[in-house]
Amino acid sequence: IMAQQTRIETLIPYFERFIERFPTIESLAHASEDEVLSLWSGLGYYRRAKLLHECAKILARDHGGEMPRDAAARLALPGIGRYTAGAIGSIAFDLEEPIVDGNVTRVLSRLRGWEELIGSAALEKKLWTEAEALVRGPRPGDLNQAMMELGATVCVPRSPACSECPIGFACTAQKNGNPEAFPSPRKRKRPRKEKLFLLLAFAEGDRLLLQKSEGSLFSGLFMPPYATDTGDPVGDRDAALSAFGVRSEASPRKLGDLKHVLSHIIFEVGVYRIDDAHLSISAKEHARPIDELSSIGIGALTKKALSFIDS
Repeated sequence: IMAQQTRIETLIPYFERFIERFPTIESLAHASEDEVLSLWSGLGYYRRAKLLHECAKILARDHGGEMPRDAAARLALPGIGRYTAGAIGSIAFDLEEPIVDGNVTRVLSRLRGWEELIGSAALEKKLWTEAEALVRGPRPGDLNQAMMELGATVCVPRSPACSECPIGFACTAQKNGNPEAFPSPRKRKRPRKEKLFLLLAFAEGDRLLLQKSEGSLFSGLFMPPYATDTGDPVGDRDAALSAFGVRSEASPRKLGDLKHVLSHIIFEVGVYRIDDAHLSISAKEHARPIDELSSIGIGALTKKALSFIDS
């Protein structure tokens, strides 16, 4: 799950910390969402963590804390799609179940010389049909892992090491001398830019205002007050604090600017600070001691903003 949309070398330390804290399905199932997100913080795509948590709860409740051997049962679990189900089935249970990920897509497209666009229904059909045929036989898990590893280390997107490829003798793209032309890429939309006003609002001394975001890009993460940056710090302050039931007459003090890049959005963030946020009774629950932030789910953007305090 962690490897989806994330490079292996990036996720290894996160994986090690996650497994150390949650060595079993039951331990993950019994954890709070905040604890799960705090260990995921920095990996991005936080919906993966929330679905993994829900999956663990179902496994603990309905499957005795074990991943089901039946493919249909696996596919019914939150966050488990065809690729993940096939990886589990073939590697954990030695079942003849195919997988198709980005690496396998590249290997098979070059091997067969398929020119269809990445993500097209036509290419997906060819890929899964081929993967199903290849996985028939002994050691299906090894076969699937070998294809993924080949794509990750030899049949890479740029400057593939064709001379080292164990299946190069059968590769259409290598024979044609144009491996980098496969698979045919889709035109990517340029990420849009958004200006963000982010307010580190302190109340009662060292208590930072944070609120769990729902239904947004930051869903499930604790975030400081933020709003669209209009160029009016006082107005932006009021807009950001309004969702917290908080008021302040303090002039926001700018700490600095940062850039936070997602796959489809580039946030240009102005980070500000106030120190006398007046809390209503209903807003007191949003004030967290700053030394307790490591135990809740805060994202990379908030961590970047907090670094201005330490600098």
